[in-house]
Amino acid sequence: MSRLVAAVLFDLDGTLVDSAPDLAGACNDMRAARGMEALRYPVLRAMVGSGARGMIGMGFGISPTEPAYDLLRDEFLERYEARMTRDTMVFPEAARLLERLQQEGRPWGIVTNKAARFAEPLVRFLGLADVAATLVCGDTTGHSKPHPAPLLEAARRMATRPETCVYVGDDHRDVQAGRAAGMWTVAAAWGYLGNADPVDAWGADAICATPSDVLAWIDST
Repeated sequence: MSRLVAAVLFDLDGTLVDSAPDLAGACNDMRAARGMEALRYPVLRAMVGSGARGMIGMGFGISPTEPAYDLLRDEFLERYEARMTRDTMVFPEAARLLERLQQEGRPWGIVTNKAARFAEPLVRFLGLADVAATLVCGDTTGHSKPHPAPLLEAARRMATRPETCVYVGDDHRDVQAGRAAGMWTVAAAWGYLGNADPVDAWGADAICATPSDVLAWIDST
């Protein structure tokens, strides 16, 4: 067990939790209500990391600067909230990683851009609320990633120095936030990744293909 890493922080969607089926489902529910054909799941899955903005953009070709966006976003969020526990699950290998961290006595927490309105009930439903050392949401600090404030708040709550924390996430913004907070960063290549810069261009300290690789990398530090 590495003595250098005191705590591990994780992004939620695409890193610990496979929420794409419900996020994509909410988008396709909206399309169905308008008589539009469903989009293929892989097309929507790639945009999950961008949340409502990504789903609305891919599903309807609407950007946040356009007048129709706000109404579509609100409808999307309502539909997602109604179904967000239907098919979402913890990645099985991520669940095993969390168990190993607990066995080692190494605390872990969650830092997500998901608003507390969605993140808190979802984390409870998935059985993570009672074992996570902290949950910092997108509206907890007034800033969201890639700003470092949410990560610094998580470290503060865990009484852990940022430089002894690892942040694991599947989006470029996760690596940017972790580096800005002075933490080690791990890119979760099993996640959604998006359609922007390739994962090897993010500047993470490590790129891990599976959650098991995260623990192996931590033990090697």
